[in-house]
Amino acid sequence: MCAIIGAILKQPTEADWENVKKVFLESSIRGLHATGASFLLHWNKGITTFIEPVPAEKFIKIHLEKSVKEFVNEDGNLYMIGHCRYSTSDLEYNQPIFNDQYSIAHNGVLTQEMPERWNDLYGYETKTKNDSELVLQCITANKSPLEEFPDSSMAVAELHYTKTLRFYRNGKRPIYFTHMPNGYIITSTEDIGFRSKLKPTPMPMSTYMTVSSDLTVNMKRVRSKNPDLQNA
Repeated sequence: MCAIIGAILKQPTEADWENVKKVFLESSIRGLHATGASFLLHWNKGITTFIEPVPAEKFIKIHLEKSVKEFVNEDGNLYMIGHCRYSTSDLEYNQPIFNDQYSIAHNGVLTQEMPERWNDLYGYETKTKNDSELVLQCITANKSPLEEFPDSSMAVAELHYTKTLRFYRNGKRPIYFTHMPNGYIITSTEDIGFRSKLKPTPMPMSTYMTVSSDLTVNMKRVRSKNPDLQNA
């Protein structure tokens, strides 16, 4: 069990930033062993990521106790995804997982196969032994994770270097979003949203929701035979 977090906010205020930090704190109920966040701070410098093997409360004190002005892009907008992790084995390969173009935060299990077999089975060379990296490799190859891994469990938030945020779930893991006057905030569960004083809306399963820098929203549905466990 882990938490995913996301935010795309136009010209965010300090009050908006406090809301985002509140979401991190409330999300820690789903992951106390490691916390991370990726930001799109500068158009020409790619994605900036901070990861620490600490709970969200300590992570905020280390990295986020600054003005929101320190975390916005050059266009004045906030582009961010985050992750809180519970580890069942070790604290290697914490999230978000990223490259120059994308960063992803994933809750779920893509495969139980050993990492040594991933390239043969799925066609992706990975740098880590975290199966969540398969999502990153999949989108880097311009493929659809929901369709490439139909039997997996996933709720995912993606940060793209093109100033977009995309998120989705396949029915086996939850994800919610809150529509703000100036953007969107993503939480893993409805309860986390409510405790953060937000108004969460359930994300339809097997649907990609992409939000661009001008807050234009694109919804794309893919076929799925999975039951919708979020609403069970």
